Amino acid sequence: MSGDWGSYLASTIPSDWASLLGPGTIEAVRSIGHTLSDRVGSERIVPAPEHVFRALQVPPSQVRVVIVGQDPYPTPEHAMGWSFSVPKTVTTLPPSARNIRTELHSDLGIDLPHHFELGHWVDQGVLLLNRHLTTASGQPGAHHGIGWQAVTDRIIEALSAHQQRFVAIVWGKQAAGVIPLLGGVPRVESAHPSPLSAHRGFFGSRPFSKTNTLLENLGEKPIDWSL
Repeated sequence: MSGDWGSYLASTIPSDWASLLGPGTIEAVRSIGHTLSDRVGSERIVPAPEHVFRALQVPPSQVRVVIVGQDPYPTPEHAMGWSFSVPKTVTTLPPSARNIRTELHSDLGIDLPHHFELGHWVDQGVLLLNRHLTTASGQPGAHHGIGWQAVTDRIIEALSAHQQRFVAIVWGKQAAGVIPLLGGVPRVESAHPSPLSAHRGFFGSRPFSKTNTLLENLGEKPIDWSL
């Protein structure tokens, strides 16, 4: 990558998504990238630039579920461009990932491996999208003010207008901000899986079985939520 995050980030958006989002959003991404370029000297930005738009590897027409997160994990070894997912090499999982695993097992009785790499979900059309696509290492929420929310709002808005045969999983107050953009898309809502809120409505919410029921109501195949 060159030193210009603005030009590089815009080039990593897949062409089908770029067409759907429109030139205004692409220009907004360039502007965010220029802001990030100015911060490179004082921050370690996560995830790596080539992974910032990794969630969009699922083509719009193939999205079956959207799981909306907040920020990338603020640890370089954890952040990988998919909300809540961490690489298979991570042996000590972040608390939110541990809580999602607990609910996944409770909901569906799935025997889980030790990792929480969610590529199997992505391969089935699960879009793992954070509201803010970068942060600074060790600083959760460091990039909330640089424009990401408008970009990810546009992703949800454009996807909902493009097709509505998917289900949205909305965890927590920040993620709930996308609800007005979903139109008639069915959704599953609960508290966020973080340790601060998991016991206030996330545990016991059964998001995975509820999502599969909604998919079947749409005439779609359920997701195999195993890892």
